[in-house]
Amino acid sequence: MAGKPKLHYANGRGRMESIRWLLAAAGVEFEEVFLETKEDFEKLRSDGDLLFQQVPMVEIDGMKIVQTRAILSYIAAKHDLYGKDLNQKTLIDMYAEGTTELMGMIIALMFQTPEGKAKQTALIIDRATTRYFPAYEKVLKDHGHVFLVGNQFSWADVQLLEAILMTEELKSDVLSKFSLLQAFKKRISNIPTIKKFLQPGSQRKPPPDDEFVAKLRKILNV
Repeated sequence: MAGKPKLHYANGRGRMESIRWLLAAAGVEFEEVFLETKEDFEKLRSDGDLLFQQVPMVEIDGMKIVQTRAILSYIAAKHDLYGKDLNQKTLIDMYAEGTTELMGMIIALMFQTPEGKAKQTALIIDRATTRYFPAYEKVLKDHGHVFLVGNQFSWADVQLLEAILMTEELKSDVLSKFSLLQAFKKRISNIPTIKKFLQPGSQRKPPPDDEFVAKLRKILNV
């Protein structure tokens, strides 16, 4: 029997959070090995565990996988969250890339100055409400299904919910004009594995605070 996936990253969201979400959605228990010091990070590098000298890295099924997209694709395919055919996989990729772009903007906020953060937050809300959320609202309206692709729960659904919740942390009423996304959020949040992950005490990480950002800068030398 294979052991639990082992996630190597700092004790915070960053690029690992979507991986935690997807594993949790698939009902997969996982272990976390937190990088606490620069030396922890350098050891992974010197041991040859980081192909591109970067985290996140996930040990799973005898592999040490790096690059967030590769990790997510593997998990989605393994746990039947990646569609039934090439067309569905392509749609899932397309929708996941959109939410990746939006969440990437939010992740980058933690490295901004207060002035830059205010400006970037305004841009994020604008992009969310004029580019990304209208697109997903249209997808749901056009096919009338419960899920984004093939009327089957997929990686795209998981990541859209994650993106919605992250954006709501910046503006709580950001979905006020998107009734189908409001309903989508409620449905996906009540899927048992997701509901469990959203409960206090899970491995879901809180928004980054100044202490985490300072520690991350030291670990990764950024």
